[in-house]
Amino acid sequence: MNAGRQDDPTAGKARTTVERTSDRELAVTRTVDGPARIVFEAWSRPELFQRWWAPRSCGVSLISFEADIRTGGTYRLLMGHPSSEQPMAFFGRYIEVTPHARLVWTNDEGGKDGPVTTVTFEERDGATCVVVHELYPSKEALDDALASGSTSGWGEQFAQLDDLIVMLDAEV
Repeated sequence: MNAGRQDDPTAGKARTTVERTSDRELAVTRTVDGPARIVFEAWSRPELFQRWWAPRSCGVSLISFEADIRTGGTYRLLMGHPSSEQPMAFFGRYIEVTPHARLVWTNDEGGKDGPVTTVTFEERDGATCVVVHELYPSKEALDDALASGSTSGWGEQFAQLDDLIVMLDAEV
């Protein structure tokens, strides 16, 4: 089942590939120009994560990100949008944390059976292949996520991550 698309806002830049790999699964792939150690830190240090996670063009702001990033730890994201009086909360728990290699977390804000997100980091020649794999509880749940547009910002998010990695890599 290949319902994929690629994000290539400017020629010569890294591409983000978003692909529906089954009725319940979505895979997002991007090679980031930086070592896995730094890319993993951008995902696992709240002060860095807040600098790139929310796609700027959507008008969404990441108000706060509180996280205990360890196996068994929890997280809570609070996001705001000008069209909403109340911020949106996203929260869950970390099922697995393997430094510089893998993060797995639940998405519990939608109830008992939210999607599970797995992110892997594989370093190749100084760059890192990042694969985000989202497993939804049902075909309908993934259909709803795709229809809502909540899965459409990956290209922009990764471009923002690229910019942050360049800055962090220069500081090392």
